[in-house]
This record gives sequence, C-alpha cells and structure tokens, in this order.
Amino acid sequence: MKIAVYPGTFDPITYGHIDVIKKSLKIFDKLIVATTNNSDKNYHFSIDERMEIINNSLFKDLNLNKKKIKIISFSDLTIDLCKKYKASVIVRGLRAVSDFEYEFQLAGMNKKLNSQIETIFLMSDVENQIISSKFVKEIASLGGNIDRFVTKYAAKMLKD
Repeated sequence: MKIAVYPGTFDPITYGHIDVIKKSLKIFDKLIVATTNNSDKNYHFSIDERMEIINNSLFKDLNLNKKKIKIISFSDLTIDLCKKYKASVIVRGLRAVSDFEYEFQLAGMNKKLNSQIETIFLMSDVENQIISSKFVKEIASLGGNIDRFVTKYAAKMLKD
C-alpha cells in the first residue's frame, strides 16, 4: 500500500489544497492530510477548528472517500510522521515559482533527515494556483465573496 503525507497549516483549507489532495488520491492508496500545530505560527483558526473545517470540507461538502484519507494534527517533524504512518512520500503543493525555493530547501532537509522518504510536488489546477489562505482570510475580513476559493463549510467558518 502506497501511503503519502500531505502536511500544511490549512488555515483554512482552500480549493488549491483540495486540488493537490484529489491529485494525490490518484497516485496513492492512502493520504494522510496533516495539519500542523506549530506554536511559532499565529493561526486564524485553532487546531480543532482547522480539523473540523478539513473534515467537513472533504467529507461533507465534497464527499471524498473517507477510506483513502486520514486527517490528523501534528507538531513533530514531518519525517517522523511519515515513519509513524508508514508513508514513503511527502506531498507538497506548488502555486508559483516563488514557492519553489522554500519547498526545494525543505525537501532537501527532509531527505537529509531520512533518505527513505521522497518528496513530490504537485500543482493545483491553473484556476486555483493563485489562491492562498492568507488572501482568502483577508478577502473574508473585508466582506468579499470567497465562495470560489473555499468550500461552503470553510466559507461559513470564515464568515462567522
């Protein structure tokens, strides 16, 4: 069984993230969607709220296969998470060239920490490449329409 881990903050999960999830499901038997609880970051949503948004977005709004996706939170190294779930691959999403340098360095560090874990990069579809959680939160805070960027549940949580 080919298992992959897709780590991220998902604050909130967007259609860009969901594109990467859907593409990963075509490649892997099981995908661990792992939202980080890094104390160094200032999140809009708590870890429990992000887990709720991810669950409702993937399984209620989009009706994705629960048997192929496991949603977890974590606060340790991604490579340790891979070991725990017997995942051989880390999935990372790329939106623009500007993402690549950071992601390239991160993949290199993970490879140095555990040479058995590979990192693959997937791009979301063109219409979703410009979406970032940061911009979605800003648009929502200013009363703009975010329905094209996030699921119904995520939009509701942002509006509340």
